[in-house]
Amino acid sequence: MYATERYELIERLLIENGRVSVQDLAERFDVTTETVRRDLDRLESAGALRRVHGGAVAPERASTREPSLPERLQRHGSAKTAIARRALDALGEGFEGSVLLDAGTTTAAVAAELAPRLGRERIEVVTHSLTLAHALAAVPDASLTLIGGRVRGLTAAAVGAGTVETISGLRPDVAFVGTNGISAAFGLSTPDPDEAAVKTAIVRAARRVVVVADADKLGTELLVRFASLSDIDVLVTDAAPESELASALAEAEVEVWRA
Repeated sequence: MYATERYELIERLLIENGRVSVQDLAERFDVTTETVRRDLDRLESAGALRRVHGGAVAPERASTREPSLPERLQRHGSAKTAIARRALDALGEGFEGSVLLDAGTTTAAVAAELAPRLGRERIEVVTHSLTLAHALAAVPDASLTLIGGRVRGLTAAAVGAGTVETISGLRPDVAFVGTNGISAAFGLSTPDPDEAAVKTAIVRAARRVVVVADADKLGTELLVRFASLSDIDVLVTDAAPESELASALAEAEVEVWRA
C-alpha cells in the first residue's frame, strides 16, 4: 500500500471513529509502528489530525473541548441506553441501598432505566445533576436527594467546594460515573477542573464505582484526570477497548462489561 493510500484511509477512520491507534494501524496496513508514526506526524503537520499517546484523534478533539448538553444528548442515544441497561446489572435483582448518579448524558440514561424500580424498591438516589434530579423527581414515591452547589451551565451540574464536601461525607453503595475520556496512560479525565473535583469525590466516596462510557471515550485524554483505572471497579461500554487500554484495565483488575 502506498503512503498516500494510508493517509486517505487514516483520515477516513478518523472521520468514522474520531480516533486511531498506532498499533491497530500497523496491523491493518501490515507495516511497522515506526512507519505509522511517520504517517501520523505528516498528517498532523497538514492539520488533518492531532497526535495523542498511542495514536491520534480528530483535530477538533482538544483537551478542553466539551460539547454542550444538547449536543451530547443527540449522540449515540441507542448505545447509551444499552450501556445503561447493562450497567444496572451492578445492582442486581432486589437491590436495597444507595446509588449516587454523576452528571452526564450516559448517567441520565442510567437514571431513566432505573426510574421504574424506584417506586417499588428501597433505593435511595443521590445526585448533583439538576437534569437527573428533575427527571427522577417525577417518579412517585422515589427517594431522592439533590446535592447543591454552584450550577455549571454547560452540564447543569452542581460543582464547587460545597458540593465536594457534601459528597465526601457520603458512602453510597454504588456510584455510576460518566467520563469524557479513559486511557491506559492517563486514566479517567474531563475538560473542567470543577467537574473533575466532583467526580474525584464521587469515586472516593462510593463502595463500588461503575463507569459508563460509549466507544468515543475509549483511548481519549482530556485536560484533567479525576481517577486512575485502579480506582474503578467496572467499565460498561459498547465496544471492546483497544489492546493497550484493555491490558491496562486487566492489570488494574477492572471488569469490562460490553453492552
